[in-house]
Amino acid sequence: MLNVHSLTKNYGKKTILQDISFTVSPGEIIGLVGENGAGKSTLLSIIATLTKSSSGDIYFNDLDFKKDRKAIRKKVGFVPQDIAIWDNFTVEENMVFFEKLSWEKKNNNQLKQLCLEMKLDKWKEPAGTLSGGMKRKLNLAISLIHDPVLLLLDEPTVGIDLKSRIEIGTYLKKLAKESNKMIIYISHDMDEITSLCDRIISIGEDPFYQEILQNNGKEILSF
Repeated sequence: MLNVHSLTKNYGKKTILQDISFTVSPGEIIGLVGENGAGKSTLLSIIATLTKSSSGDIYFNDLDFKKDRKAIRKKVGFVPQDIAIWDNFTVEENMVFFEKLSWEKKNNNQLKQLCLEMKLDKWKEPAGTLSGGMKRKLNLAISLIHDPVLLLLDEPTVGIDLKSRIEIGTYLKKLAKESNKMIIYISHDMDEITSLCDRIISIGEDPFYQEILQNNGKEILSF
């Protein structure tokens, strides 16, 4: 379980996040919504161990984020909003390259199967020639090479076609339920958030998202 307790982040005199507390259980997908600048990406960056909080505590099972950052990084997969792949490499070459940097070793067949499971079948094609949806799938596949327990996704379907968005959502639901992954998912698409996520966290001062979500039957935490 991931346990976030009283998390606060300040940049100088500006408070980006204030007193955020929530948990994520194995098999659960948590949605994260809020206006631009509310601190959603900052929160994911802190949980990904890329940014340090100003105060508060985070625990991952028996691991403390303040003391066990290296061990935690081995258990976390992070997909930033910006696509991070090598356009001149084929899908296969991208997967092999990032496998070399991974703590978990996989052979080519395992890497290819990981792509096929999310309907990415352009194994020999340069990544730069792929559609936006296929690039997003490759970005996601790379983050899963080391078999993380916690997956952090920052708008992983922004700007892509509906078919790819549905395929990614279907894959993530299956991944969470069958492999007991914990997933935190940022999106501005309320239909996507409500259909995909078990619970939803709304951060920021704008009540817009809370008002949209209040009648959807999901548990909503507001900060």
